[in-house]
Amino acid sequence: MEYTLEIDGTPETIRGGTGVLLLHPSTGETDRIDTDFLKTDTDHFLVISTRTTAREVRQKLEYYDVDEECAEILDTLSIERGYSRRKSDAVHYVAAPDDIDGIVSQIESFLADNDGKLRLSFDSVTELAYYAGDEAAIEAVERILELLEEYDAVGLFHVSEEPHDPEIVDRFRALFDGVIDLDEDGSIDADF
Repeated sequence: MEYTLEIDGTPETIRGGTGVLLLHPSTGETDRIDTDFLKTDTDHFLVISTRTTAREVRQKLEYYDVDEECAEILDTLSIERGYSRRKSDAVHYVAAPDDIDGIVSQIESFLADNDGKLRLSFDSVTELAYYAGDEAAIEAVERILELLEEYDAVGLFHVSEEPHDPEIVDRFRALFDGVIDLDEDGSIDADF
């Protein structure tokens, strides 16, 4: 299956099973790229958030005019932080942002339960590494990429370069078929 991409400097389409790494500075404006990725040529999408709560993800989707009917959200923060939460068909929770087995299980459920063109946005792998460690984050990404391949889905994975050693960034980079480098000034350099 082919998926359309509408992000400057990237190919017009990518094949199902493709993972795309979004490398960005800590202060990078990633929301625009993220929402452009999610709202194009998609039947259902899942936002895995280790950085913000489900409520904040919803606000972002609304602000960028993304069809929330297609959206599911995996909130990894609210339970650990003691925030109130409302479970629904569209919002799921795991106990903590380092609950990798729980995160991978929820992603697999989403992919198995939905048909058509499926997309994931993992925001952010850097936050996952902060809570679980670099090696665990790399292993989690590998597991998720295998699921994308199995279910013919595509995913965008956020990594902020500054907190990681260059060797770790290179290891993340090597996992992906496509890399989007977002500069401080908002310009994009893509390698597919």
